[in-house]
Amino acid sequence: MEDFLKIAKKIALKIDEAEDIVIISHIDADGITSGSIASRTLERLGKNFRIEFVKQLDEKKIEELKNENPELVWFTDLGSGMVHLMYGLNAVITDHHVPSAVVPEIPREARKNLSSFFNEINKNEVLQLNPHLFNRDGAVDISGAGTTYLVARELDRRNIDLTSLVVVGAVGDMQDVENLRLTGTNRIILKEAKENGYIEAIVDGRFFGRETRPIHKMLQYSTDPLLPTLTGDERRCINFLRSIGIPLKRDKWRRWIDLTFEERRLILSELVKLILKMGYRREMAKRLIGEIYILKKEERGTPLRDAKEFATLLNACGRYNKAFIGYQVCLGDRDEYYKRALAMLNHHRRSLVQGVNFVKEIGIIKREYLQYFHAGGNINENIVGIVASMLLTEEGNRELPIIAFANSEDGNIKVSARAPRILVDKGLDFSVIMREASAQVGGFGGGHNIAAGATIPKGKEDEFLDIVEKMIKKQIDK
Repeated sequence: MEDFLKIAKKIALKIDEAEDIVIISHIDADGITSGSIASRTLERLGKNFRIEFVKQLDEKKIEELKNENPELVWFTDLGSGMVHLMYGLNAVITDHHVPSAVVPEIPREARKNLSSFFNEINKNEVLQLNPHLFNRDGAVDISGAGTTYLVARELDRRNIDLTSLVVVGAVGDMQDVENLRLTGTNRIILKEAKENGYIEAIVDGRFFGRETRPIHKMLQYSTDPLLPTLTGDERRCINFLRSIGIPLKRDKWRRWIDLTFEERRLILSELVKLILKMGYRREMAKRLIGEIYILKKEERGTPLRDAKEFATLLNACGRYNKAFIGYQVCLGDRDEYYKRALAMLNHHRRSLVQGVNFVKEIGIIKREYLQYFHAGGNINENIVGIVASMLLTEEGNRELPIIAFANSEDGNIKVSARAPRILVDKGLDFSVIMREASAQVGGFGGGHNIAAGATIPKGKEDEFLDIVEKMIKKQIDK
C-alpha cells in the first residue's frame, strides 16, 4: 500500500503543477463517478478544466488529444490499456483495467539522439495508478473511482466527502459480487466513508431495488442469486409472500426497507429453504445475503440511497450517451438533471426488457465452449453487455460463456463477453481473450476476467469466435 500511495502522491504533484487540465473518463457508473471525483477535486483547487466522457479510448481519440496538446490530460477509469500510444502526451492515469503490455510507440526521429531520447522519455512519462502494477486484481481490489480518489485525497483532504462516490463506482463495477462485499483497497476507502458518516454498511438481503421496488417486484427481478420458480414470475412471487404471511400493502406497496427485521429474516429463511429444496447448492443460497451500502446523506426511498441503485441510475445515463446528466447528479444536482436521470432510468429498463425479448426470439447459438448471439442493430451497443449478463443467469444458459455482438455507430461490431463465475475460478480470463483475439482480426479490446469487451471489423465475427473458442478451451484446460 505504501508504494501504491507513493504513485498517488507523484500524480497529485503533477496535477497540482498544471493549470489547464482535460479529464477523459468512461461512460459507465465507475467512469462517471471517477470523472466526478476528478472534476470536484480540480474545482476545489481552482484549476481550469473540462471533462469529456468517451465510450472507448482508441488511437483516434489519443491523436486528437495530441493535436490539441493540452497542458495535462487526466484519464480516469480508462487509459492503461492504451498507454503504449501516449508518447508525446503529458498525461496521468487513474485506472484499474489490465495495462497494455505493448512496447510504447515512439517516433523514429525522437530516437536519433540517445541522450535527448531518454530525456524525452523521462519528461513525458505517463504516470499510472493501477492495482495491476502492484499485483492486485483490478476486478475486485479497487475501481477507477477508487484510484482517482486516492489521488484526490493527496491533493486535498476535504475530498474525503467523495468516498461515497467511490463506493457507488466500485459497486457499479460489480467489485462486491465475488466476495459479497467490497474487499482489498476498496475496504480501506469504505472505512473512511463509514468513519466520516457518508456510508452505512449493513449485512442484509442482496436484492436490487431494496429502496424503490415493491417486494414482490424485487423478488421477480432477482438474478444474483436466481430464485427458483420465482425469478421472472410476478404471480408466484406474490403467492410466495402471501403464503408466509407477509402483507404486500399498507396504503401502498411495501418495499424491502418498509419491512420489519423479523419479516426480512422470515423471507430470507424461506428463500434458503426453497433454493435447497429445488436441488441447488448451498453456495447459491449463501449469495442471498451480503453487504449493502447505504448513502446516509441521500433521501430514503430514492435510487440514490442505495449504492447499487445509484450506480444503475448512472449506467442508464452513460449507456445512452448522456453521461453528463449522471455527472451532474454526482456533483449534487437533485432537480433538473436528477429528473432527467430518472427518465433515463425508466427508458433503460424498457430497453433491457426489449433486448432480452429480442434475443429470446432469435435464439442463442451454442458451440462447444461458448454461446453467442448477434443483435445487429436491434440492441443498443452500449447495453448489449447487460442483456448478455441477464441472459447468462437464465436456466439453460448458465454453463457456457456468452458472446454478444451488436452493430456499432462507427460501422464496426461491438463485442461483449460475460463468463459464469465457476469458469473464471477454473482459469477463464476474458480480459486477455478479448484483447488478444480482437487484435488478431484487426480490432482492440480488454476489460476484466469475468466481463470484457472489444471492437472488431464487420464481417470478422466468425473468425473471431473461432479464435475465442480456442482460447477459452486452452485457458480452462490449463
